[in-house]
Amino acid sequence: MNRMATRIRRASFATLLGLCASSAFAQSPAEFINDASAKGMADIETSRLAHQKSESKEVKDYTIIVINDRTTANQHLAKIAKQLDLPVAPREEVVDKAKTLMPPVQDGATFDQAYAASQVKTTQEAIEQLQRTAQTTDVPEIKAFAEETLPKLQNHLQMAKALQASR
Repeated sequence: MNRMATRIRRASFATLLGLCASSAFAQSPAEFINDASAKGMADIETSRLAHQKSESKEVKDYTIIVINDRTTANQHLAKIAKQLDLPVAPREEVVDKAKTLMPPVQDGATFDQAYAASQVKTTQEAIEQLQRTAQTTDVPEIKAFAEETLPKLQNHLQMAKALQASR
């Protein structure tokens, strides 16, 4: 097994452990916003890198959609936090968390494969988080955000699976 696959598996396992631990208790609205924002930033930055590195038109088109949708979602989360006067983590802390969530990247032909696989995994995780939040939150703005964002992420997942299958 190559190093990239091993790194992706390890990162996925660590993320899965974190998700299991966080699902044992409901997140506060501020925790949800900080976590979702960090995951969104990681997705945006990974997609920007993929847009630069990939030579595939399919991958480039997909990255533009992800970047636009996740940027819009993060802006919406920031507005919700402001509306609700929530204590959110400083930007630097969210950026640092986002960096730890980004999968390691490799050059060459396997880059697109690794990116597509990573997108399937991280998008599934984001969908699960939003579904869980939509079911458990008592904050109407966050529930509305989750319900509005889910179809976009489900579309991302379908597209990422198609990219993965074509690689």
